[in-house]
Amino acid sequence: MSTTENRGQFGSKLGFILSAAGSAVGLGNIWKFPGKAYNCGGGAFLLVYIIMVALIGTTVMMAEFTVGRNAHKNALGSFRAISQKWGFAGGIGVLTGFIILCYYCQVGGWTMKYIYAYIAEAKMVYADPTAYFLGMLGANGFPLQGAIIFPLIFLFLTAFILSHGTAGIEKMSKVLMPLLFVLLIGLMIRSCTLPGADAGLKYMLHVDFSTINSNAILVALGQAFFSLSLGMGIMVTYASYLSDEDNLISNTGIVCVLDTLVALFAGFMIIPAVFATGIDPGMGGGFAFATLAGVFEAIPGGTLFGLLFYFLLFFAAVTSSTSIMEGTIAFLIEEKGLKRNHALLGTSVVVFIIGVFYTLSQVYMNIKGIWVSKNGIEYPIFGDFLEYLTDRLLLPLGALFSVLCVGWVWSPEKSVEEATSHGRFKFSLAPVYKFMVKIVDPIAIGVIIIAGLVFGLSIS
Repeated sequence: MSTTENRGQFGSKLGFILSAAGSAVGLGNIWKFPGKAYNCGGGAFLLVYIIMVALIGTTVMMAEFTVGRNAHKNALGSFRAISQKWGFAGGIGVLTGFIILCYYCQVGGWTMKYIYAYIAEAKMVYADPTAYFLGMLGANGFPLQGAIIFPLIFLFLTAFILSHGTAGIEKMSKVLMPLLFVLLIGLMIRSCTLPGADAGLKYMLHVDFSTINSNAILVALGQAFFSLSLGMGIMVTYASYLSDEDNLISNTGIVCVLDTLVALFAGFMIIPAVFATGIDPGMGGGFAFATLAGVFEAIPGGTLFGLLFYFLLFFAAVTSSTSIMEGTIAFLIEEKGLKRNHALLGTSVVVFIIGVFYTLSQVYMNIKGIWVSKNGIEYPIFGDFLEYLTDRLLLPLGALFSVLCVGWVWSPEKSVEEATSHGRFKFSLAPVYKFMVKIVDPIAIGVIIIAGLVFGLSIS
């Protein structure tokens, strides 16, 4: 039985926008987008990425917003309100978010460990950045700090914020999101003023369309999709806390713009710095926690630069982890009848246990998953398996069913009615939206699924 009494509600438009933007702005914006931009053509890739966000990202996000606010329920309940047969579309999103949360909280803990490291152990980090990173993961013995202590602190902070419901999310977002932008802009300015950084700036601003191929387009599409937190039921859940008086059209545009700005700022923070120091930009944890140490060591005031960078990562991680967990908590409260604190406790325990094995599988223990690709059956480490499962299958699959439900079951017309609050707000691009959500978005997401399952492209 669904329980919807005493549902929370965002107290202001700003609170919702910052909360939704905080969900969208995650680690992928900061430690993966710059590497993708570097490898896929610099300025030309930026242009393609912006186009993908404008065409695909905004329309899928608006579809999810309208589904959530229409029903004022969790992701599963919102899709079930459209059709009893389509509740599974929201259920896939809840499951996807839960699995992502298991490893996201571990990585969030790593950001806290590195904040401590750059305060108290910077010399140890610089002495051998790779060894320090692998040591945190268990190369020298059980990774107590990397798998237990710091991830547990991070998970506790996430649960504590959510224990106050939407009010907690809103207060956190109103503080951390402005701080994130201040830090990001400050670090970007510092990076762009380094000796030799002009080469990186030129690369990021030069548009050479000969560098754009099918792979670059797929990478831009996948990054735009993942970066906006689509397909996880998050935006459905957040929009369910909005009143019918809120303008979903402008909210969608603002959230997408803020998320895109963070990605672009991150590119202009990382690329000029690596050009200035001669270090190749990479992607993911190895780059963010190990490779970048060489950048920080090589530039004046680099330790402070590094400390602020990991605060930036922490802010991005915690604003995303709260939104991901809220999708699960809303489901447990409304579909299973649990009290919020009981749902938080149970979810946190399971997330922590699975997350520990995510970190242990990196170096310390030989824990494998199973995956099927064009090369046959593979046995990736457990951590990679979790990411394959979400990035290559569940995430785009949930989004595909979402847009199919909106485009072909509920109808784009009803989605537009919800977006405009039944005619209260103007939506001049409604015909374009209807075409996108019914035809183009399903095709684009289908391409992402094929690229992931057949060609191994990771959208994150």
